[in-house]
Amino acid sequence: MNHAILLSGGRGTRAGSDIPKQYIEVRGRMMITYSLKTLLECERIDAIYIVAEEAWRERISEEAEATAVCGNKIKAFVTPGPTRQMSIFNGIKEIIKDFGDIPETDTVLIHDAARPFLTLRLLKACYEALPGHEGVMPVLRMKDTVYKSQDGRTVSALLKREEIFAGQAPELFLLKPYLRANEELMPEKILSVNGASEPAVMAGMDIAMIPGDEGNFKVTTDADLSRFKEITEA
Repeated sequence: MNHAILLSGGRGTRAGSDIPKQYIEVRGRMMITYSLKTLLECERIDAIYIVAEEAWRERISEEAEATAVCGNKIKAFVTPGPTRQMSIFNGIKEIIKDFGDIPETDTVLIHDAARPFLTLRLLKACYEALPGHEGVMPVLRMKDTVYKSQDGRTVSALLKREEIFAGQAPELFLLKPYLRANEELMPEKILSVNGASEPAVMAGMDIAMIPGDEGNFKVTTDADLSRFKEITEA
């Protein structure tokens, strides 16, 4: 089976809103609904787990039903963890609880509700790139010259731009080795993890890179939020 975890537990304080950015409503739809609709429409995804606080779950379910897409793919809501990676780990544990002994071929795809413009094309590319690897991550090449600074004030070194990539979600993994990679970081090291692929890389998993999507940006700042509103209101 192909499982998906949609992360929607963040507070979104940097976006300058009174409510978490993933629940901001534009054109009658919360931001989370945009990426959720795409996940529901993806034929390869069998089960979706949504990491969200209790207060938002009923509203998310109502909007999922209103999309007129296959809502029965949503298997459960998951309690957010203290960090993003712990939220992912909670989602994986919920999958294990529901399905028990997971086959070696089962996968887990991880996406952020704050990346609303996920496309079926990118999802298809992730799944098509997985055979022969243990994971897949969309990346963007760096356009600017990249420097290293040890003190944050002066340049320490010039990095090779052709060797530097910016990772995106969704990230796709074989579930069992990814679960083991996260378990190896418990209970303390996992708290310092920033990206979903970090445990996989630390565990030596084979992660393929595919071209990312410039439109699949993450809404983090006020400027990102304005861009989201401009696109959806156009």
